[in-house]
Amino acid sequence: MAAVQQPSTERREEIEANLADVGGAVQRSSSANSTHPPRLVAVSKYKPASDILAAYNRGQRHFGENYVQELCEKAAELPSDISWHFIGRLQSNKCKALAGKFHRLFSAISNLWAVETIDSEAKARKLNDAWESAGHPHALNVFIQVNTSDEENKGGVEQHQVEGVARAIAEECKKLCLLGLMTIGSVEGSHQRPNPDFLRLCQLRDDLNAKLGLNLELSMGMSDDFEHALELGATNVRVGSRIFGSRAPKALQ
Repeated sequence: MAAVQQPSTERREEIEANLADVGGAVQRSSSANSTHPPRLVAVSKYKPASDILAAYNRGQRHFGENYVQELCEKAAELPSDISWHFIGRLQSNKCKALAGKFHRLFSAISNLWAVETIDSEAKARKLNDAWESAGHPHALNVFIQVNTSDEENKGGVEQHQVEGVARAIAEECKKLCLLGLMTIGSVEGSHQRPNPDFLRLCQLRDDLNAKLGLNLELSMGMSDDFEHALELGATNVRVGSRIFGSRAPKALQ
């Protein structure tokens, strides 16, 4: 692990305060969900390693990244006990990089904890094969991303296809562990209470649990609506700007 520059005192204190606020809200919902205590994923897209280190030093371990290149760089630079979540669009030609193979000049990701954006049987099988060929002894956690809002340009499995993808992962992909379902939802839905996208994901989860004998988690809720998602049973929330603030994107190499 390369030496990571420490954040300024002001920046460190800002992140610590934000993390305490968000983490407190997540912890308060734990008593309402004893089966799957909620997990906070700090979304660190575009953030420097020093920001992540500030949150890490306050006990945060789950971090989410949207881009394979950025994830590979940060995984090589930061502590190995971080649990990385890939939360960006999963391109078929990136599966081997995510599974621990070298992708161009970037290092292997030995501590990849979950891929949250499986959106087809084909990608699930390809990731399964790549993870197995990389020689990882444990199964990789995955979430099926669901297009709960039926938007044409939205990523995710169509709702009527979710059962087929879930069956394929559970029955055919032995190196993948189907952890749950994920949605991003629509902008319109995010302003409604209850959020219709969250309700649809809950119903899909219940249906799959009953049909396939599963015990699936729900990854839903981001900075603006994670507390509402927790009220509806989210077990995995992805929070970025509420912890790290908003910053202009950096240029990816």
